[in-house]
Amino acid sequence: MTRGAAWLIVRGAVAVAVVASAACGPRRVSTTGEAGPSTVVLLAEPDGSVGRAAVTSTAGAGVVDLAADRAATTVVGRQAPSPAATLDAATIDARFGQTLAALPKAPEAFTLYFRLESDELTDDSRALLPGVLKAVAGRPAPEVGVVGHTDTTGDAKANYTLGLDRANRVRTLLIGAGVDAALIDTSSLGESDLRIRTADNVLEPRNRRVEISVR
Repeated sequence: MTRGAAWLIVRGAVAVAVVASAACGPRRVSTTGEAGPSTVVLLAEPDGSVGRAAVTSTAGAGVVDLAADRAATTVVGRQAPSPAATLDAATIDARFGQTLAALPKAPEAFTLYFRLESDELTDDSRALLPGVLKAVAGRPAPEVGVVGHTDTTGDAKANYTLGLDRANRVRTLLIGAGVDAALIDTSSLGESDLRIRTADNVLEPRNRRVEISVR
């Protein structure tokens, strides 16, 4: 943490503004430290979940795992990373406050459920639509993904069509509430991505759904 040191923030499994995100497994971070000490810091996601980062020098001299919020390690030259230590919140804020505040919001996810063999939402799911609209309105350039799903009753081809009908039904509701149609992408996975695993031709209300991602 000396003057002129290089810093790298990793949020969850995502290294902010320096390397690409890693959706699963620990993020592996390699640093040279040639221009001075390089410090890697792991931060929790806004929901409190924490990913992992495995830090090594380009010489491969040892690996340090970061797995806790505000855990940090420093690499100098080709030496092994220092043992993990926890930075205080004030240091994080001083070093990265402006950068973190400027980051895009994390995607928001919603799951809406449907009546049997229908593209009509349940009453409880219809009540969730204002929350979806609020999430869309809270982003300067939103993207809305809507994916339809079914249970295993009926044949796979018909279920693909039903899933798409459900996705398009939600799309119509969002457009009717003022969302720009160009912002919404719809697709269907039919019965191929079950939330609750069942045998074929099993009624399962939790599989009759649309999953919405607002980015």
